[in-house]
Amino acid sequence: MTIKIADAIKKINPNAQYTYQEEDIEAMIPTVEAEIEQEKQDAINKKASGKQKLKDLGLDDDEIQALMGA
Repeated sequence: MTIKIADAIKKINPNAQYTYQEEDIEAMIPTVEAEIEQEKQDAINKKASGKQKLKDLGLDDDEIQALMGA
């Protein structure tokens, strides 16, 4: 099943008024996907950095897990 852009917009906001060029949106998909993946990786990196900083302060893994839940 292919979801059409218009269907997605209407699902988000049934009262939306919009115009778009299909090819413009299709061209942006790889960029948006790359941005989303980068945001996910940034979050992973920040969490790892935070854990390392806590270790550098002398906390052990159990203490870090208790604080972060991870």
